[in-house]
Amino acid sequence: MANDRPTSAGMTTRVLSRLGQGALELLALVGGTFKLTSTVSRWYWRSTTQPTVRLGRPAVVAQMVRVGVRSISIVLIVSGCIGLILAMAMYPALAELGQQSKIANIVAIAVFREMGPIISAVVLTGFAGASIAAELGTMVVGEEIEALEAHALDPVRFLVLPRMTATAVSLVLLTILADVIAVTCSWAVCLLFFDVSSSVYIDNTLAQLNLSDFLTGMAKAVTFGLMLGAIACFNGLRVSGGAAGVGKATTDTVVQGIVGIIIADLLFTAVFLRLGWT
Repeated sequence: MANDRPTSAGMTTRVLSRLGQGALELLALVGGTFKLTSTVSRWYWRSTTQPTVRLGRPAVVAQMVRVGVRSISIVLIVSGCIGLILAMAMYPALAELGQQSKIANIVAIAVFREMGPIISAVVLTGFAGASIAAELGTMVVGEEIEALEAHALDPVRFLVLPRMTATAVSLVLLTILADVIAVTCSWAVCLLFFDVSSSVYIDNTLAQLNLSDFLTGMAKAVTFGLMLGAIACFNGLRVSGGAAGVGKATTDTVVQGIVGIIIADLLFTAVFLRLGWT
């Protein structure tokens, strides 16, 4: 019986093996998404320099409707709740100091710089990212990707480019919508329940915000959108193993997308702080 117990050396080997496998998967993800992004960039360049190469705007618009427009209601609900939560959570502490009007300042900065892009990106990851990965994975299983390649058609141009463009543009528009709704809901709860006048709230919000707050949020939104599109397309195109592979691709897309967004936001915030854009 004693021989059946795992030894410390065996456990160490398994742990190191899993860490090595995880590192290889991470490198494959980073390399694969970078390759997709660079290929998409080349097609963008060719579409602007070569008249015979078209960007495929109808496909981009169709994808924007599919992944962006259908996400609006979810973004409205989530961002509105976040605005209410922020205002209600900060009120007790600020009211003790007689500074409840400063809720407007804090909410404005938090939403425009951080919460707006992150909320929209997380919602789009769960709603659109998994859908894109599943759709492309199903095409791989059905050998539709091979059919495109057999006709000398680049899958990146006709499948990846419209989806990455749609996620980036949609996320920018959804972020603007999330910013407005979150601030509006915070204004409403302060006006109705926290004895903060509408004029004071609006004046504090406008005094606190500047152009850099809006631009930093938009920079994050564009990056998050491209990252989400690249991760979803990468996982979808490398599906293997039939339906089980499609399910794994959707799960990986959601997990990797959310983790990647949070890490990217951390890096953005650190860089902006270093540059003095805070």
